[in-house]
Amino acid sequence: MPLDALHPRPQFQRATWVPLDGWWQFSSQNELGIHPPETLEFSQNILVPYSPESPRSGVQDESPHQQVWYRTSLTLPEHLVPQDNERLVLHFGAVDHHAKVWVSGHYAGEHIGGYTPFSFDITEHAHETMLDIVVQACDFPTDLRIPRGKQDWLDQAHSIWYPRTTGIWRTVWLEKVPVQRLEKLHWTANVERFQIQYQASVKNAEGCRLQVRLYLREQLIAEDTTRVQQGQVTRTIHLPDPGIDDARDDFLWSPEHPQLLDAEITLLDEQGKVLDQVSSYTALRSVEVRDNHFYLNGRPYYLRLVLDQGYWTEGHATASLEELRRDVELTKKLGFNGVRKHQKIEDPRYLFQADHLGLLVWTEMPSPYTFSPEVVQHVTREWLEVLDRDRSHPCVVAWVTFNESWGVPDLPLVEEQRQFVKALYHLTRSIDPTRPVIGNDGWEHVITDIFSIHDYEARPEVIRQNYSAEALNPQGARKFMPGRRQLLVGDCPLEKQPYMLTEFGGIAYTATPQEGWGYSTAQTSEDFIERYEKLLAAVHDSPVLSGFCYTQLTDTFQEINGILTMDRTPKADMERFAKANKGNKMVHPHPNEMQYSHRWLKKQPQSNPEQTQTRSDSLA
Repeated sequence: MPLDALHPRPQFQRATWVPLDGWWQFSSQNELGIHPPETLEFSQNILVPYSPESPRSGVQDESPHQQVWYRTSLTLPEHLVPQDNERLVLHFGAVDHHAKVWVSGHYAGEHIGGYTPFSFDITEHAHETMLDIVVQACDFPTDLRIPRGKQDWLDQAHSIWYPRTTGIWRTVWLEKVPVQRLEKLHWTANVERFQIQYQASVKNAEGCRLQVRLYLREQLIAEDTTRVQQGQVTRTIHLPDPGIDDARDDFLWSPEHPQLLDAEITLLDEQGKVLDQVSSYTALRSVEVRDNHFYLNGRPYYLRLVLDQGYWTEGHATASLEELRRDVELTKKLGFNGVRKHQKIEDPRYLFQADHLGLLVWTEMPSPYTFSPEVVQHVTREWLEVLDRDRSHPCVVAWVTFNESWGVPDLPLVEEQRQFVKALYHLTRSIDPTRPVIGNDGWEHVITDIFSIHDYEARPEVIRQNYSAEALNPQGARKFMPGRRQLLVGDCPLEKQPYMLTEFGGIAYTATPQEGWGYSTAQTSEDFIERYEKLLAAVHDSPVLSGFCYTQLTDTFQEINGILTMDRTPKADMERFAKANKGNKMVHPHPNEMQYSHRWLKKQPQSNPEQTQTRSDSLA
């Protein structure tokens, strides 16, 4: 089964699914209370999955809402009607923040956490001619204990915070699944041993067999079949090792050579009958930090990242497939090899594009803005769901648990807050020991695999001085205070971790009369690109830094410090940006970079925002 770029769960695809995106009934109520869904009056329509704050939603109401309601009715398509030994599952990509769901008048369940997916088995209601789905989403704009990222808690967006994202903001979809089925699938690569490991959870299939086939450019290269025991399978597949370095390199994934391995996972009964089948993909790719460097596939690799907030003019935090793909393409065209997705858990379909087109991604947990035992619970629960969702994507190469001490505001002074950062770091490493973890990006590190630094100094000569070998070394790091904050706190270990400048620049420029905000200001397009070139040259001159992350890819609402405007128009010549970003650092590109083309790129479907307007009740 070929992979579908539109699928909301790109590494776990079945053919029997259908999106419910489109026009739903909508009601906003600021008074919290118990309202039986059948008594509600819906006075508006909303285009799901866009939040009511966004223009594309058709509502465009940025005022604070503690409670919103959604409703849609549809005739279940014939191919999704569950037969014997089949179930019907209702999926939500994300609902901010506390969702409760009813199906045909029956309570289906609830989920807390605004950035992660959830689902409910609704088979018992599928025999009815019509499905009626009602969703209540409760959000609390002034509650700083909730992981909110860049969503403002004030009525109007201010400084570096943006309009809220309330309610449904990712795809809603139905899927028909077998009773005996695959539940979860995770991939891990071992480049040194030329191995791919998979972990699968299987439901109601004791004694059945699980078959995994791996394909390189449509050619079968490995196959493994094993018996399911206690609902779990963990296996290691040995890939055919060609032995020669150039031939081995052809298997490896990198931004310069995004080689993927397509996977077909089949659940078989004892007689060999197919019970369930899932399409997926993985890659042979490794990342590590040692000897003051970041390594990709065992080789030092200089990171050229850009801060990416992931907002769009019309859809706000939600984008069409076309917009997601375009952002990956523009980022690469600007000479970056990766992004730090800032204070947002991005759409899995963005990660799909990054996997296929070749772009590194740092995944960062959206922050709360205060500390309490409730914050520990909120952040830990949602972060575990993030790790579960995204840890098989080859493009994801680092985890960031906190940013600039947000959520742990008294970290240097309060032991509980330092222990929380350490605990989340170790919890992340226990789930995924294959990627570096940054405990607190920017400063006040208590534990980290990369010493990341935020420094908005606008003078290139000062940047050159601050990041010289004489200034930034184990002794200098103890004295360094970017943003007037300590770089290291307490007994943070110094064990040859790499240094990276993970926020800098932020040069504000706009060609139109517009008030905006940035860290320094350029007057013209030429002034902007010249400042940019000089600043990047100073960064590249550092013998200490293993990479950088420029602030930022696009303008974002009142912030006008993007390389691109919010509608993705370049503010200066893109080739000059690319040349400045690439500098003279060797990134060990793949030797076949210019000849390589993944088969999927030739089959990319077209999409546009209006596709989501297909009414769910016409799917039959």
